[in-house]
Amino acid sequence: MTKARTRRPRQREAPEPIPSGGGTAFLATVRPTDLATCLRACAAHSGKLVAGLDRRRTALAEALRHMLATHAALEQTAPDASPVSLLRRVPRSGTGSAPVLADPLMDPLLAVGNKALDCGYEDELKLAVLITDTVLTQRKRSRAAWRLRARVLEAMGAESAAVEAYERYLALTDDDGFGVAAKTAGLRAGAESQGELLRTLEQGCPEAAAFAAASVTDTWAEGLGLAGRGDWNRARSRLIGALIAQDRAGAPVPEIQEALGQYLALALEAAGAPGSGGAPAATGDPAALTELVALYAAQRRTRMRGPVADPAFGGVTWTTLGEFRNRIAGRSICLIANSQRVGNSSLGAEIDAYDLVVRFNSYRIDPAATGSRTDIHATIHKHGFNWDKKVDTRLVFGGISGDWKYSLRNRLVPGAQRYLGDESLRWPLRDIGRVGTDAWPAIPTSGFNMLWLLDFLDVSPRLDLIGFDFYESGAYRLPAAMKMPITAVHEYTSEKAWVMERARSVTETRISLR
Repeated sequence: MTKARTRRPRQREAPEPIPSGGGTAFLATVRPTDLATCLRACAAHSGKLVAGLDRRRTALAEALRHMLATHAALEQTAPDASPVSLLRRVPRSGTGSAPVLADPLMDPLLAVGNKALDCGYEDELKLAVLITDTVLTQRKRSRAAWRLRARVLEAMGAESAAVEAYERYLALTDDDGFGVAAKTAGLRAGAESQGELLRTLEQGCPEAAAFAAASVTDTWAEGLGLAGRGDWNRARSRLIGALIAQDRAGAPVPEIQEALGQYLALALEAAGAPGSGGAPAATGDPAALTELVALYAAQRRTRMRGPVADPAFGGVTWTTLGEFRNRIAGRSICLIANSQRVGNSSLGAEIDAYDLVVRFNSYRIDPAATGSRTDIHATIHKHGFNWDKKVDTRLVFGGISGDWKYSLRNRLVPGAQRYLGDESLRWPLRDIGRVGTDAWPAIPTSGFNMLWLLDFLDVSPRLDLIGFDFYESGAYRLPAAMKMPITAVHEYTSEKAWVMERARSVTETRISLR
């Protein structure tokens, strides 16, 4: 037996407390937390972050600095009549008053929570929980806070509490652009498969019950020691007993996952399964492990992607760069911006008069203003807005091939598109144009990738951009996407300059490139 598998499950006789927040036993419920407590915790955490090589903590430090600076600036302007006060005092029935989280601090505070989640470390996850406690104490219907809370709880391994938070988010939104419903279904299905796996182990090893009440750490160590000496029959009962104890103690899902993976690897090796490293004469029955391995794989898979239908159903056909070129050749095309300039217009009939209408990401339809047709939906792979809307062609952009493929498997809706762009259309500016970061440092937007592609192909007699003011008028998106910030990873000034250099004519609402 290999000596590398010596990691012991953490002993969890009782939930660990979260400073100023609550333990894992309390995560499903928002704990009332006042803003002052949260700000003190943020300031203390900011003081602990020092310059280092961890870019995630560097980003968190910057988010904390910005949030605390916003708080300080608003505190200084609070006595004046005109500026917006950070804390609005709302009278109660008694003699006191309660501080209320005002709008100027809301987004910076949630940004800190998101950056803390990105770090993934225990202290940062606890800080993110505290932030969601603070926001939801006063804004119980905050979609962003409920989704952040669910993601943090999931990262902490508190899946049942995460599912509750995801469901609260779903109850507050009409547009599930983040794929939360599939995520929730996946967590539920994964928990069911994990429970079935543990029950199967328990039923197949009655003697494990004698070890389920003992210390998880000691029992697991004893089992590893016996397995290392080749005594698998005695090791098996102790390892399964430790797994059962972990589950009953409410250990975080990642810890149970890791222990299950170690157990199955040892069991396969003991059974002499091909590729396991076990001796051919080893004891055990590889065939008996098939069901266990299948259950383990099922619960891992459904947790990651959810139980979704096969996207190949519904008649979707891959389209290559050349095929896409032939499909748009000789046809007039308009690209519709997700801007207030379009949302407040009456251009609907003009837009629908083009041969092909291209829309982006979380586009919003108002027939009188935006037109009613969408022939090509160009979207980044990271979000799922409008993927269920029927279009002729869907082009999904993404810079990393593996992430792009993963998103297609998870987000593609069967029957919602006739043609789907293949790998040759995944990242036009970089892959087709060979424009590297030295020439174009910023990440190109979905709109610019699409526009660059159409300009490069140069087969359309008319190519117009409708409402492209590069968000000067504000965003016009699906309601669930309106809270999303205009991301800083894009460089709108450079994109605008590129467009204007090639413009044939420019009006208030239309830029013509052909």
